[in-house]
Amino acid sequence: MAMNILTGTLMVAAGITAVAQELPSFFTTERSMEEMQNKQAVLDTSFGIIIIEFFPSVAPNHVGYFLQNSEEGIYSSTIFHQVFRHGIVIGGDPLTRDEDNRDRYGTGGLGVLRSEVSEKQHVRGSVSAVIIPGQPDSAGSQFFITIASQPALDGKHSVFGRVVEGIRVAERISEVEVDATGKTLERVELRSITIQDRPPPEPIPFVAETVEELASYQAVLETSFGEIVIAFRPELAPKHVRNFLRLAQVGVFDGMSFHRVVRGFMVQTGFLPTREEPLGESQERYIQPLQPEFSDTPHEMGTVSMARGDDPASATTSFFICTARSRALDGEYTVFGQVVDGMEVIRMIEDASSEGETPLERIDLVHVRLERQTYLSPGE
Repeated sequence: MAMNILTGTLMVAAGITAVAQELPSFFTTERSMEEMQNKQAVLDTSFGIIIIEFFPSVAPNHVGYFLQNSEEGIYSSTIFHQVFRHGIVIGGDPLTRDEDNRDRYGTGGLGVLRSEVSEKQHVRGSVSAVIIPGQPDSAGSQFFITIASQPALDGKHSVFGRVVEGIRVAERISEVEVDATGKTLERVELRSITIQDRPPPEPIPFVAETVEELASYQAVLETSFGEIVIAFRPELAPKHVRNFLRLAQVGVFDGMSFHRVVRGFMVQTGFLPTREEPLGESQERYIQPLQPEFSDTPHEMGTVSMARGDDPASATTSFFICTARSRALDGEYTVFGQVVDGMEVIRMIEDASSEGETPLERIDLVHVRLERQTYLSPGE
């Protein structure tokens, strides 16, 4: 867990030696609220894409200035010049285009905006303005992205946006090597910023399907030992089936492993910490605890059931497949599927060498593929 590393104003705490300057006339945006709402900035960095949405209702001039600078190419070919590991990343200084200006990194592009401090907090993903020490009305083109919450900055810096995609890109940027002042030794380039309209939200999958339609799907678990095919039981646990199909469709299960194997009992997978790469933000929003849907359906060989903690409503992604009759589980865990093909693969997983309940070698759940069975009524 990242520590809160900042106290006071950012530039004092970060040790940036900004040069106080005679302030010009402050920028006031001519853009209407309607023009600034529902806009996104797509930051093309050398580490990947970061997408920002704005808060024009609380910081209209900061948002207007950022939009103007982006459209005029002010940020193009600049760098993230200072970072604090898992804390913040700072960019937007036009002086950083030229490596000969290294001693002046962090001093450019300031003194343009009056403070627009609001109740917005510096939580993970917040986008806020850099200022000159002791001069709250001194922001400009420089901005920082918060990787871990920084409550000491609340009420001192103007939060004007938030990262909606790519916070892990920003987190990786925060991990580059730095010198004694926190300035990056590697040039992490901000190649360009493109302003676009916020796209409509993607519809949540598997919301409106009937029980009969849910039952027409099968999941093919592509493992390092072969394929396992699961048929669903939505008449028993419709919410669990919807959840599984949804997670499979957005790729949550891909890159996990079978982390627990108990011979003569079950094999288990779907545990998030076994995933080879972290989930993306668009995937994370689908992870939520499920209310139990217990039934009197027995846990027999090939039964697919949802794993949980002590709380009956704590199931999220992890599930298990029974390899034998397990009466102790009946009515205590939610049955939502049945293996219809691939029990020989499950036997291979069960027979793999293990230490206790942990396989000695990783058994991959490479991908979960959804297939739909189409049935034609007579005469069609």
